[in-house]
Amino acid sequence: MSKPRTIAIDGPAASGKSTLARRLARALHYLYFDTGVLYRAVTWAALQRGLSPADEDAMTRLAETLDIQVRPPSQDDGRSNDVWVDGRDVTWAVRAPEVDAWVSVVAAHPGVRRALVDVQRRIGRQGRVVMVGRDIGTVILPDADLKIYLDASTEERARRRYHEARQRGEAVDYASILAALQERDRLDASRAVAPLRPAADAVVIHSDGLDADAVFRRVMDLIRRRNSAPAEPVP
Repeated sequence: MSKPRTIAIDGPAASGKSTLARRLARALHYLYFDTGVLYRAVTWAALQRGLSPADEDAMTRLAETLDIQVRPPSQDDGRSNDVWVDGRDVTWAVRAPEVDAWVSVVAAHPGVRRALVDVQRRIGRQGRVVMVGRDIGTVILPDADLKIYLDASTEERARRRYHEARQRGEAVDYASILAALQERDRLDASRAVAPLRPAADAVVIHSDGLDADAVFRRVMDLIRRRNSAPAEPVP
């Protein structure tokens, strides 16, 4: 089977992007790269340093100087990668609720996005990659061979995030998670730079009522159908 060299997967928080991308990467023997961890790492570092995530100048300087490393997973605890910031393993720390509350604010800063975009593009241009984010198909890899926009209702996404947190032993509240996702959706969709939206040529999949297996099968079927389609005649 001839495979797309680059696959871009976009969508709102907790829509199942990362789960789908990990499975595709394993099936295709590709690199899995969730670009959101870069913005989460900057947000986590800002909160640790007592910096205001709303301060664009401070966030831009931090993004330009922070040593962020994304590595293959070193532990079998559900992580897809290790995330290290200045020599410290922060893989789960960057998923904390306080980071969730601020990461969209940090990601909306043009200076932060400029500081991190080259890293993302360099990895994408190597090919054989499944890249996940909110502006991959529209900004980072506009020429990706396959673009997927994975969506789900806010309520469904809040339920997923709630159950994931409970499975990790965290004390969480569904209503708070729902409110945080609603606010994050608003920020992601309304930011001036690279707002969250499907690329014009993306395949949009609504995952309400679909489990991870069904979504994965749907995308693999899409890849197979595209590969088996007859070539258009040359005029």
